[in-house]
Parts: sequence; structure tokens; C-alpha cells
Amino acid sequence: MNQRLAFSLVLFAVSTTLLAQNTAGVSARALAIHNSAIVIDTHADTPQRFLESNFDLGSTDPKDIGQISLDKARAGNLGAEFFSIWVEPQTNQGHFAQHTFDLIDSVYQQAARHPDRMMMAFSVADIERAHKEHKLAALMGIEGGHSIENDMHLLRDYYRLGVRYMTLSWSNTNEWADSSGDINDPKIQHHNGLTDFGKQVVLEMNRLGMMVDISHVADKTFWDAIATSKAPVIASHSSARALANHPRNMTDDMLSAVAKNGGVVQVNFFSGFDDPKYLETLIAQSKDRDAAVELAIAKKRASGEKATFMDQDQVQREWLAKIPRAPFSSLIDQIDHIAKVAGVDHVGLGSDFDGVSGATPAEMDSAADLPKITQGLLDRGYGEKDIRKILGGNLLRVFGEVERVSAQMQSETPSAR
Repeated sequence: MNQRLAFSLVLFAVSTTLLAQNTAGVSARALAIHNSAIVIDTHADTPQRFLESNFDLGSTDPKDIGQISLDKARAGNLGAEFFSIWVEPQTNQGHFAQHTFDLIDSVYQQAARHPDRMMMAFSVADIERAHKEHKLAALMGIEGGHSIENDMHLLRDYYRLGVRYMTLSWSNTNEWADSSGDINDPKIQHHNGLTDFGKQVVLEMNRLGMMVDISHVADKTFWDAIATSKAPVIASHSSARALANHPRNMTDDMLSAVAKNGGVVQVNFFSGFDDPKYLETLIAQSKDRDAAVELAIAKKRASGEKATFMDQDQVQREWLAKIPRAPFSSLIDQIDHIAKVAGVDHVGLGSDFDGVSGATPAEMDSAADLPKITQGLLDRGYGEKDIRKILGGNLLRVFGEVERVSAQMQSETPSAR
């Protein structure tokens, strides 16, 4: 037996085992619907693992705590993943762009290692081609406008490198967009939403064909973005505030506005954004949890080492493990609520896999568990057509419309700033 064949058999065995383990309780009908869809997830923080832990998406390590791998993606029929290009603002002061480039490169490196199982994708057509070739389509979204360092040239460079959405802010307010993460902090200089430059950024994203992402932004920033954008917007990983009262989530008025705009809200799988009881407990332990994270960072720095996201994630996992997991139904509740308020054409999946320290609802441990969402929607009375929309069709429609608007705007002169 040659080495390539032996490796292929190992991969097949691992994928088959994962499929069997993670489709328990999923009916044949649900599995058939799920596997017929192009399943798209718009947010995974796995690039932090690529860069800081030298993680390989092809890993078959049964002890791997990560939520995204090529085997897990295949077992869950994940067709396209938007890998988050997130630059932690405190530890990367002075070199946001450099770290952004490093993270982008890390995604390309994974695709280069596994050309038979994944491919870089930059368009709707690329996602569809990857689906036909049975490969994972790897896309990228920048999480936080601070990555452009107030420079429109960098925004265009990121687009040229393949970035297809940008979250206007992360949890930190930047120089042109207010964030929900610090909107009540009097020490932070806010802008009452988007500045004039921030509005220029939105329009330039429209011209380029880069989706405008309003997850993480302050409420006023959301409304400014909706009023400014000529193309549909996305919320790459947000849930409904009516069910879990967190400022990261969207009010029903916002959900309706996204529907009117033609956009889509991609539901976050983090239990703290989905389940009110979990959120209550999360808030109660936040002071002690944050102190433990700060202590871990201080110890790293005291020893002359740089504190990484993975260091913080380890501490977060230890604390979040003390909270009972939210029920799987809380995730389906979120999808169902947004579908009812905004319409079934305006909801999708934005897991936040590998970014929420394992704090996903019960039964949703990794991408291999995605078929359970299809079963959950079937159980709520959703039909095949609508389920396919939620699994990825809605995002493809919005992405296509963003491409159409971009083509119309290409004759316009790009901003010189």
C-alpha cells in the first residue's frame, strides 16, 4: 500500500467516525437536506491557532479541542468558512497592519498545505466551484476596523489579498467607528456613531465589493452604516437582544432594518449571546474571570514572554467550564426569532467557532455538529427550501448583491485618503 493511499484511508476513517458520532439523533431526511446545501459559516477565529499554535487544519488529533478542522468541516458538510482576521488591539499596538497581514498569510498557508481538500475563495462563483469540487472554500473577514490604521490604501490592499468583509469595529472603538464593547466607558473618545471618514470607509467597501459587517458596533454606528451603505450589510456573528439582553446583540428594530436593507444576520453560537440564564451567570463571574485573565497576562509579561490569544483562551475555558452549558434549543430559538422578525431570507450561521473558548450550547461542539441545526429547524416546522437559505443560501444572495453593487460603482474614483 503506498503512503498516499494509506493517508487517504486514515482520513476517510476519521471522517466516517466523526460523522457517526455527530449525526446521532439526526434523521435521514435532515441529513439529506443538510448534505444537499452549501453550508456557510461567516465567523471562525481559527487563524489565531494557525499563527500562535502552529495548528494544521488537517490535524486528526482526537484530543484537539478546536472546533474547526478539515475532518470536522467535512463531517458537518461545511462548504465555506470565513476565517476571522482579528488583531487583538492591546497586545498589537503600533503594528495592527503587520499582524493583519500575518493572519491573512496563515490562511493562505493552510490552503497551500491541503490543495486537495480546501481552496481560497473570493467570490460567490468560487464558493460554488469549491462545492462542486468537494473542497472547503476558505474566505476571510477582518474583525475590527482598527486593522486599516485609518488608511484607505490598506483597506484596498486587504481586498486585493482576499478579504471579503470587514467588521467596522471590534469591542474597541476606533478612530472612526464606535463599538458596543466600550460605548459606556467615559474614558473612551466616542464619535456618535460613524465619523465622516467612517462613512467613506463604508462606501469604499461597497465600491470594492467588501461586505460591511455590523457585528460589534454601537447602536448608533449600526444606524449610520445602514443609512450609508449602498449594498446589503451583514452581521457576521450576532444574535437577538430580545432573547439575550447583551449590547453585542441586535434589537428587533435592527433586525427589521437589516431586512429592509436586504442584508443578513448570521447567528452567533456563543451561549452568552444566545441564552439569558447563561448570560446572567456569565456576568456574575465576569469580575473574577477577567482578573484571572489579567493575572495570566501579567505572569507572561513578567517572565519576558508575550501573552497570546491562546494563553487568554486557556484561562477563559477554565472559567467558562464552571457554567452549565446552555441547551441546544437556545441556538435554534435565536435562528427562529430572527427568521420571524426579519424574515427567513435574512438569517444565517456565524458560529464564532474557536473564538468563544468552547462556550457553545450543548451538542454543538464543533463544525461536525452542524447537521443538528438542520434537524432542529425541521423540528420547528421549517421546510427544505427555507433551511437551505438559512444554512448558506441567504449569505450567497447577499454576497452576490454586494458584487453587483460593486460592479456598478467601479467607475467611481476611489478615495485618496
